[in-house]
Amino acid sequence: MKTDVVIVGAGPAGIFTAIEMLRRGSKKKITIVEKGQSVENRSCPKSKTKRCINCKPYCHITTGFSGAGAFSDGKLSLSSEVGGDLPVLIGEELAQETIDYTDSIYLEFGADEHIEGIHNSEEVKEIRKRAIQAGLKLVDCPIRHLGTEKAQSLYLSLEKHLQSKGVEILFGHECTDLILKDGRCLGVRVEHAQVLSEIYADSTIVATGRRGADWLEKICTEHSIAHQPGTVDIGVRVEVRNEIIERVNDVLYESKLIGYPKPFKNKVRTFCQNPGGFVSQENYDNDLAVVNGHSYKDFKSNNTNLAILCSHNFSEPFNQPIAYAQKVGELTNMLGAGHILVQRFGDILDGKRTWPKELSQSNLRPTLPDAVAGDITAAMPYRSMMNIINFIQAVDHVVPGFASNETLLYSPELKFYSNRVKMDQSFNTNIAGLHCLGDSSGWTRGLMMASAMGVLMGRRLV
Repeated sequence: MKTDVVIVGAGPAGIFTAIEMLRRGSKKKITIVEKGQSVENRSCPKSKTKRCINCKPYCHITTGFSGAGAFSDGKLSLSSEVGGDLPVLIGEELAQETIDYTDSIYLEFGADEHIEGIHNSEEVKEIRKRAIQAGLKLVDCPIRHLGTEKAQSLYLSLEKHLQSKGVEILFGHECTDLILKDGRCLGVRVEHAQVLSEIYADSTIVATGRRGADWLEKICTEHSIAHQPGTVDIGVRVEVRNEIIERVNDVLYESKLIGYPKPFKNKVRTFCQNPGGFVSQENYDNDLAVVNGHSYKDFKSNNTNLAILCSHNFSEPFNQPIAYAQKVGELTNMLGAGHILVQRFGDILDGKRTWPKELSQSNLRPTLPDAVAGDITAAMPYRSMMNIINFIQAVDHVVPGFASNETLLYSPELKFYSNRVKMDQSFNTNIAGLHCLGDSSGWTRGLMMASAMGVLMGRRLV
């Protein structure tokens, strides 16, 4: 098969590469290869079974058109300060301009016009004051909240738009390898229904998201694609009652706090805050279960959840940060018999595990019903655990009650985007004709920045 542009992965980066090419009037033939299914054919059986059944051959929450975005809470961060290190590569001004432009496309396809976190300046000042007193930094970031159910309908509209404009989307096709010859990428090898085939293209875009970060790292190593180990995030998903954090929810919607707690002073940050949201489970390769969170636009719980992530940067001779994080996740899964572990913060401080009966007696009830009560400290690295504990206690100065005894910590929360592909400002790798985008490239973290990177790639291809 021959095409002009082949895009591996139908996540935000790949989608917006194709969208921008079309908006610029490109006549090039575009082919998107996606391991999962279309938006309308993606569904998680947990809504009926009430328990994760570990779908095979892949998890529908993390795989398929729009990637994990369709089943996420659908938050678009509208500041270039949030969402990865793309501004380092292309410049702060261009990054913000592209985010603003990309946001206008989301609005065209049905995103809510309301923006969270841009009002109540006096109250924001008070929250920032308390953060400074606690040794934390509050990052201002306007948020456009799609909502989990709204995100699915929006991405369905994007999918239908691409198909109506002649973009070929090959669902159920897994990319197994790149086709390289004499230092140039000629296309990709794919597998569909156990049948192998080759797709040749003038330009090959790899945009496999966090779900494909491990695969891309192996491909880079095998084909000598210049890359370097980057940061890997290991942490927990924290859940509190809405009453505890409602002021911050009302004023900021998402409080992005950053700290460097003693004694190790690793970077620790909050991420993906979901007011009235639900804790969720995602499954990766090798049956690895990780925790996440989402919030619907109209359907709300009594709780708010958010991630607390501890960043780890490894130096020589170690160069397998993704494998390291996976081992932490596997050990935690082992303790939970394949399920997500949950523990009360007070029990962690007391050096004891949490028992199911204790959860049932708390004001705070878990929104992930099949999470297993246990001891996450038995699997979490000491350095990560100490950073998380001290960070939570610092946040308690900003949000009184955040570090209460019954605050819930779910584990493992892992972010796989540590392999950073070396590229120039036009996203050219050291292999001619090969470009890498989105979270799997190591340059973005989240829907908006990955989408913006795709927009820039689309312009360069045109």
